Amino acid sequence: MELILNTFGTYLTKDNDTFVVIHKDGKQRIDPQKLKSISISKGAQISSDAALLAIEMEIDVFFVDRSGKPMGRIWSNRFGSISTIRRRQLDFVFSEEAVEWIKQVLEDKIDNQIGILYSFDVDNQPVVSRKLQSYTNRLSDYKQKIMSLEAMVISDISATLRGWEGAASRNYFMGINLLIPEAYQFEKRSQHPAMDAFNALLNYGYGVLYGKVEGALIKAGIDPYIGVFHRDNYARPVLVFDVIERYRVWVDYVVISLAMQGAIDESCYSQKADGSVWLEGLGKRILIQAINDYLEELILLNGIQRSRTTHMNLYAQSLAQKFMNYKNKEQ
Repeated sequence: MELILNTFGTYLTKDNDTFVVIHKDGKQRIDPQKLKSISISKGAQISSDAALLAIEMEIDVFFVDRSGKPMGRIWSNRFGSISTIRRRQLDFVFSEEAVEWIKQVLEDKIDNQIGILYSFDVDNQPVVSRKLQSYTNRLSDYKQKIMSLEAMVISDISATLRGWEGAASRNYFMGINLLIPEAYQFEKRSQHPAMDAFNALLNYGYGVLYGKVEGALIKAGIDPYIGVFHRDNYARPVLVFDVIERYRVWVDYVVISLAMQGAIDESCYSQKADGSVWLEGLGKRILIQAINDYLEELILLNGIQRSRTTHMNLYAQSLAQKFMNYKNKEQ
């Protein structure tokens, strides 16, 4: 269970080893053993006693901006206690193995995007079907180009990778635009800020996922600030930008499903004077609940049936093991 505190004036405190949420409608007690994480938005507060209880119970606490992206977090010092992982991680970043790893990440991303476009039945819409086939063919072409690249270090091919990955994503989102109802269709993918409701949902959903990926890396002992493909963003946990590429389609699927159900209307978001669109409280609650439900569904992956959240945590652990096993050839 994830506790979301995104209403102005909400206060989280502790009473007799139990969390107490105080809000305008009263109080709510929550058993800390049922919590995995606590998300706190601007305007909500947490007491030091509640923060210490979260640390004691190894509950991840993070503070998010209005787009849902974590800006800071509190976690137990038992997370990430093996410094060897982080030392080997530094060596790995500048290796040929890192090139192959990021190529695999991008291959997985594009395969997942193709899977999303194929997962919706458009057989009775021949024009849409032909266009989708064209987009998926282009995605496959870009995937093959990415996988054919060779280099000793990622910096030698990073510009080319970004170009092909970006082109693949543009085709993917053009395909998504064909699938969703007209009321949710968008001119182009827009970030920071979104210029339409669909992109506002995507941006906030990616922010939620971003926090979960970062938490998984930290718990596995990995330094999220040491990236492979995304290495140029100062003071940002850039490895999260790498790993999240494998999982973005989970948010895409949830947002597409909400759009097809007509679950998000004008009461869920607001449009500002500059044309930007932002999710409001109701929209955030609907989206967060839908994402959490989806992440807790059991799926079979690599022969193991676990929740999507658990699969993500297992991947972080396997990545930590990859770093541990890496040996610098010059050593």
